[in-house]
Amino acid sequence: MTSFLIALVVLVGAIAVLNLLLTVGVIRRLRQHTEKLTDLPASGGPAPSVMPGAGERVDDFAATTDDGEPVSRDLLSGQTLIGVLSPSCGACKERLPEFLAQAEAFPGGRGQVLAVLAGERDEMEEYREQLAPVARLVIESLLDGPVAAALGVQGYPAFAVLDATGTVVASGHDPHQLPVVAPAAA
Repeated sequence: MTSFLIALVVLVGAIAVLNLLLTVGVIRRLRQHTEKLTDLPASGGPAPSVMPGAGERVDDFAATTDDGEPVSRDLLSGQTLIGVLSPSCGACKERLPEFLAQAEAFPGGRGQVLAVLAGERDEMEEYREQLAPVARLVIESLLDGPVAAALGVQGYPAFAVLDATGTVVASGHDPHQLPVVAPAAA
């Protein structure tokens, strides 16, 4: 009976030592992950690019808006505010009110704002109702639509201001980071 108890105590001791070693390994790994997370940009810092940066020209594109109006890079006039959103994207839902406010105040009105909605048509009704008064709408499939591809969209949400030549003035994942564009002097 004593040898059985000794064996049981040794087994429990071995399990405790193994548990201790695994816990130390997990703590070490958590510290490494904490260091990596600390090195990531803060919420106000630069984030990974979702579209080409300022000074880059977007590719040619041609599409038809939800209203049947043609839209292309060559048809851009003045500066154009662009938002690429997807109803299945949580960050897009968070940024939609900001984009709507920016679009309402954008010089030139609805004609100078383009919203690209990516996803399934049946998911877009709420977005369409909100965006239609302030933007021309282009609806296409996720990331492989002609406009999103020409704009170089790498993720959602993506926002940009383009000039009349299709050159990016500013881009990012937050519409508030885009410059407020003053109307052209007459």
